[in-house]
Amino acid sequence: MSLLSKKAVVLLLTAAASLGALNASAAKATASDKAPAQVVSMLGGKFKFTLPKGFIANPLPAGDAATGTAGATGTMYTNQTTKTVVIAAENTIPGGANVKDNDGPFLDSAAADFASEQAKALPDFTKLSEKSLTQKGTGLGLRQIDSTATQGGGKTLDTTVMAASNTRMAIVQVISRLSDNGGHETLVKQIVSGK
Repeated sequence: MSLLSKKAVVLLLTAAASLGALNASAAKATASDKAPAQVVSMLGGKFKFTLPKGFIANPLPAGDAATGTAGATGTMYTNQTTKTVVIAAENTIPGGANVKDNDGPFLDSAAADFASEQAKALPDFTKLSEKSLTQKGTGLGLRQIDSTATQGGGKTLDTTVMAASNTRMAIVQVISRLSDNGGHETLVKQIVSGK
């Protein structure tokens, strides 16, 4: 893996692997439909979006040096009503790299590396599309990969959005039921627009 923060990928894949536990935690979640909308802020506030009502935040375990994730942070947001998961992870770019807010070559390489890692981790990973976006108002460059895979016991729609600024990289993954295409697309648009 050349430029993509391996630490962030490890953190994200660990979180995705924990989706099997989502069904077990569903019984423990209380009134997720009444949970307020939540503002998620990453990259020092340059990458912000609001999750609609119904998502409950669960911090992911802090990264550690033994697993190669030192400095990584993340939160898994779950909506029991829609069975949607949003994982937001952030980490330092390895090798002391410092990138611009819209560094095309870095983001292109990061997206390619991430898709390759997902294909290795998920046997039925199918990449549907990849988009290069720039957030209006902030100028922050984003890469969006849309895919399908089996996670948490069923077939899912997955969208991964990547951004980087200075020495930090952010990855947001939206995982929805295959049958919830409309809800998935609406949520992804809200995230990439920064609303």
